[in-house]
Amino acid sequence: MGNCCATPGSPVEKNKKGQKKNKANPFYGDEYAVSNGSATTFKLRVLKELTGQDITSQYDLGRELGRGEFGVTYLCTDVNTGEKYACKSISKKKLRTAVDIEDVRREVEIMKHLPKHTNIVTLKDTYEDDDAVHIVMELCEGGELFDRIVARGHYTERAAAVVMRTIVEVVQMCHKHGVMHRDLKPENFLFGNKKENAPLKAIDFGLSVFFKRGERFNEIVGSPYYMAPEVLKRNYGPEVDVWSAGVILYILLCGVPPFWAGLSFYDIMKVIS
Repeated sequence: MGNCCATPGSPVEKNKKGQKKNKANPFYGDEYAVSNGSATTFKLRVLKELTGQDITSQYDLGRELGRGEFGVTYLCTDVNTGEKYACKSISKKKLRTAVDIEDVRREVEIMKHLPKHTNIVTLKDTYEDDDAVHIVMELCEGGELFDRIVARGHYTERAAAVVMRTIVEVVQMCHKHGVMHRDLKPENFLFGNKKENAPLKAIDFGLSVFFKRGERFNEIVGSPYYMAPEVLKRNYGPEVDVWSAGVILYILLCGVPPFWAGLSFYDIMKVIS
């Protein structure tokens, strides 16, 4: 029902050159030193705090669960307990700009910052090796809210009210802790299991951002069907999450998006520019 897109308003400030390396810690800036005999090379480091470097020491990566622009989500199993999780592996080769790197860092920071909540997917561990960043999260086996809408055609008012109560609680929780999701849509809500009354959980904080009261943003991010007009006007705050929630409610009740003009995101951009 809409592709994720992001248009930065301003570039992220790069780290200053000439920073001194902390002798107690080989990591500094966006790189870390690797000694190979007499030669020293520098490799990209994305995350500031890690559970570890070798994810295979703790988890066994299994089948693919999903695929996005930057990475692949796998089923993973704790080798010690046998518990199942989801692991989002983000290829470093696809992190081509400082903005890409900062987005991954912020996603992890936001997941760590948000308190544990029944309806928000829980972060378990973070790993990073030379090739990828691995984010281990709670596994949601019930599929997307989007798929259940498609299977039903539409929800009854009573059933939609139950779903919307959860979505509004998620928005309230995020905003209370200074987080704007910016990409709320049925595809970003997963059911914990396949039961009809399974808990619904918000996922994918890749486009989310921290905000302060009264702060305005100008980045065009999100998915076109769910994007508030203020986002396209490059002047918005956390109220855009409320707009997206309203679009989800319309789709729950009607089975189709409220705006069905057939225009692509790029057509819309041409109109407003």
